[in-house]
Amino acid sequence: MLPQKHKQNIIFGINFQGIRKAGSLTGSAISGKEYDYTQGNIMKAIFLLAIPMVLEMFMESLFAIMDIFFVSKLGSEAVAVVGLTESISTLIYAIGIGIAVAATAMISRRIGEKRPIRASLAAFQVILATIIMSIPLALSGILFSEDLLTLMGATKDAAAEMHMYTALIMASAPVIMILFAANAIFRSAGNAVISMKVLIFANALNIILDPILIFGFGPIPAMGLEGAALATIIGRSLAVLWQFYLLFRGSSIIKITRRMMRFSFKSVMKVYKLAAGVTGQYLIGTASWIGLMRIMAEFGSDILAGYTIAIRIMIFFLLPAVGVSNAAATLLGQNLGAGNPKRAEKSVWKSAYINMIFMTTCGIVLFIFPKYIIGIFTDVSSVLIPGAIGLQLVSAGMVIYGMGMVLLNAINAAGDTARPTWFSFIAFWIVEIPIAWWLTRQPEIQQNGVYYAILVGEAVLAAIAFWWFKKGKWKEVKV
Repeated sequence: MLPQKHKQNIIFGINFQGIRKAGSLTGSAISGKEYDYTQGNIMKAIFLLAIPMVLEMFMESLFAIMDIFFVSKLGSEAVAVVGLTESISTLIYAIGIGIAVAATAMISRRIGEKRPIRASLAAFQVILATIIMSIPLALSGILFSEDLLTLMGATKDAAAEMHMYTALIMASAPVIMILFAANAIFRSAGNAVISMKVLIFANALNIILDPILIFGFGPIPAMGLEGAALATIIGRSLAVLWQFYLLFRGSSIIKITRRMMRFSFKSVMKVYKLAAGVTGQYLIGTASWIGLMRIMAEFGSDILAGYTIAIRIMIFFLLPAVGVSNAAATLLGQNLGAGNPKRAEKSVWKSAYINMIFMTTCGIVLFIFPKYIIGIFTDVSSVLIPGAIGLQLVSAGMVIYGMGMVLLNAINAAGDTARPTWFSFIAFWIVEIPIAWWLTRQPEIQQNGVYYAILVGEAVLAAIAFWWFKKGKWKEVKV
């Protein structure tokens, strides 16, 4: 028999005590109270970090969906240009994510060692390294936007008409990369709530400005695709200004004072060294996405538009899972810094388990209702039907994506960034691209071969990551 006190908390099968505890935990996570993630209950630590990170990524994925929703009203060629621009700008994201992971590895270790001043010094070098790297990328995008779109498979008319969208997105490279790096700094210090608030602000502003600038409102003229780019730039730029205020004037555990504002060649090169492996991974991965986009472009704008919408929807569900993997990375780094590798490893396995459950649930929804979900964005059957089939196919691997992203993020956060680069090369260029090229040339499979190839490539990557993490060599890396 249950104790009387426990019986009072269960009414009609509902455990109200459990609900109150979950609500209290969520409130603590969102309030941003400081917590020592190197001690206490691991599941509590995961949730305190993961809840704001998941909300942060959910807002990012919501913007990706809303952006393509509004752009889809401009026609399939506009959607295709957005998809091609995303493929081109993945170079920016790859380097930005690489620097963000470098920030996680360096700063989470210093926080785990209880050395916040050293963490703040490292944070300033991360910001400098980001600015130095982003400027050449912005200039190249401005100068060669039309050529890049043509190279990627856009029609000459579409490239000539809409290349300004690509130029604007590429020009915002410094803003995009600083946004990544600064949020990684806050997350690494355990201040995930700050990152959440900044990204919610940026993306909420983007969502509000999107329809206004794309279609016009009152005295504001309709700017079409260029309006979508400007909405993104304005939202992200204001968010970066807020980040700088918090880093230089705020009361966070990371606070950059005037005395810390000096260039250190050694520290900047350390950032680049750590970032190089991760950037290599993402360049390999994103280059493979460019390759897949180029293969898909051979089937025409409608098929490419359906693919772009399907991938955007996948991003909507994947980004919250990235939040869980970011929580695992922070926990691993801080616990390694505190000299507790066993707790670090246990945190990662529990995070992977949570992520797999979440992703499996999402995968079931996508697999059962693909037409309804794609139908939110388009009613053109030549776009909707192939996009829905692709979404259904690629959703079958959600549980694999959930495990793989946590394990790879953890290995990188430990500072072991070189080997996952080889893992990515094997999975995407030895396996995925050749399979996609071969399958799309089979008359009975055609464009669906790209989706099958994604499943196989991601499964191979997750299997290798599982094997390497189990070996435990990452525990010996010094950062």
